[in-house]
Amino acid sequence: MFFERHGGGERTILVHLDGQDPEAREDPQEFQELAISAGAETVAFVNVPRHRPTAKYLIGSGKVEELRDQVKAEKVDLVIFNSVLTPSQERNLERVFECRVIDRTGLILDIFAQRARTHEGKLQVELAQLDYMSTRLVRGWTHLERQKGGIGLRGPGETQLETDRRLLRVRLRQIKGRLEKVRSQRDQARRGRQRADIPSVSLVGYTNAGKSTLFNSVTDSDVFAADQLFATLDPTLRRLELADLGPIVLADTVGFIRHLPHKLVEAFRATLEESSNSDLLLHVIDAHEPERMAQIEQVMAVLGEIGAQDLPILEVYNKLDLLEGVEPQIQRDADGKPQRVWLSARDGQGLDLLKQAIAELLGDDLFVGTLRLPQRFARLRAQFFALGAVQKEEHDEEGICLLAVRLPRVELNRLVSREGMQPLEFIEQHTLQ
Repeated sequence: MFFERHGGGERTILVHLDGQDPEAREDPQEFQELAISAGAETVAFVNVPRHRPTAKYLIGSGKVEELRDQVKAEKVDLVIFNSVLTPSQERNLERVFECRVIDRTGLILDIFAQRARTHEGKLQVELAQLDYMSTRLVRGWTHLERQKGGIGLRGPGETQLETDRRLLRVRLRQIKGRLEKVRSQRDQARRGRQRADIPSVSLVGYTNAGKSTLFNSVTDSDVFAADQLFATLDPTLRRLELADLGPIVLADTVGFIRHLPHKLVEAFRATLEESSNSDLLLHVIDAHEPERMAQIEQVMAVLGEIGAQDLPILEVYNKLDLLEGVEPQIQRDADGKPQRVWLSARDGQGLDLLKQAIAELLGDDLFVGTLRLPQRFARLRAQFFALGAVQKEEHDEEGICLLAVRLPRVELNRLVSREGMQPLEFIEQHTLQ
């Protein structure tokens, strides 16, 4: 019987392998949530205790036979393994089950393909998919493998396979070239923000921790937010004015997950670099999640992969509305700096505390005082008003403007140097009564 790749479908059996190694073990509940996010109609969840994986099927042949009977009885279209399968294991299992088989990586890639909205996001997903498929191309042409010799058995199978591989390599080069342009555009925009001394803050965290809901609440945006895994793929940036600091740029990024496939980390590197180049990371944590400590470890592991583990981090414990007896608050370290904020993005509780904590962490070198500006510096005065840095304005007997301002000292120095003067020489810090 010739083997051909079976068509897709939604009726699904989930196969979870309960291994002995706690580091390699996946979360069965998270696996089911991933399947729901992908749109699967789960007809059975099979827990397979295993001690030693097999090279042919990953699981034992007896369990494979049981699953085959269940697939036929339930008329299943797809079997998903909560583990990583080799191409040969997928092929062997599909031969037995006579339906599609994918692993955890393939499932996550499918969710990403559904969620991508922007051109960049679609390119990144396609890059990860093609990279993943490059070792699995042979499966689609297995029905030609027997056409190798003899009368009536010669055919173009190998030629077709090589053609597909060549086209795939060409497409991979094209996508990488386009993403390189995206990366250079991001770098240019980032350099522009740095020249303007506008701090950048990125939301990071485990998938479904509430990052997009928090982003919408803080910035009054309408980024897609849902109670599902990987609701956000495409990064969104918004300018946010903080009363005690001035303007910042807030970025909403893709969520992380336990054992995030390395191919996805590579494909989304241009997006994740937005986090690695930030002045501050807001690590959003689901305060109601029992496995939150394990999720925190996974987020820190991914941050390590993209070189962002040493950046300043403010922990944001979200979903306070699901807890009893916990009030919105700022918890500080021994030096009095904000370390974590407890809030509810859905109800808006504690958002003012979050803004206060961000301003404190980014405003270490904050200038608070009154500037004495002669009339010839009217343009400088207008720039302070444009930045929203002016808290009070008065004039003395000589008609000189006295501006009570609050802004980062770097921003003050930048504005003053544009006027060709030194801050301490030509601008007198003066206290208003």
